[in-house]
Amino acid sequence: MKLLTIMTIGVYFLTTTGYNYAQEPWDAPAKFAKMANPVKQDAAAIAEGKTLWVKHCQSCHGKKGLGDGSKAAQLKTEPGNFTKASFQSQTDGTLFYKTLEGRDDMPSFKKKIPDQEDIWKLIHFMRTLK
Repeated sequence: MKLLTIMTIGVYFLTTTGYNYAQEPWDAPAKFAKMANPVKQDAAAIAEGKTLWVKHCQSCHGKKGLGDGSKAAQLKTEPGNFTKASFQSQTDGTLFYKTLEGRDDMPSFKKKIPDQEDIWKLIHFMRTLK
């Protein structure tokens, strides 16, 4: 009986304090949503973007952008699946804004990636995650 009580409490704890991935919509301001990527998309830009991905993004978003990185389970908000059409249909400017500003568990990369051109290269790499 004691074991059953402990198990019941454990299940209750896990279900009431577990990770809640329900999120509010995250819209970029129109100014950003309309921005075009000023960096030419070529193999060099994508390669530089991948290097930034591995350094700054992969631990949460995963190697292939599936949201299954080594830190993903520790997050209170879903890291997102970058291979989905709902992600890929966002404008480059929207992705730039979200990367620059961050929200909830997603940090701002203003200081971590101070050269905005590098953020645009990172976005070129994100576009390969299909």
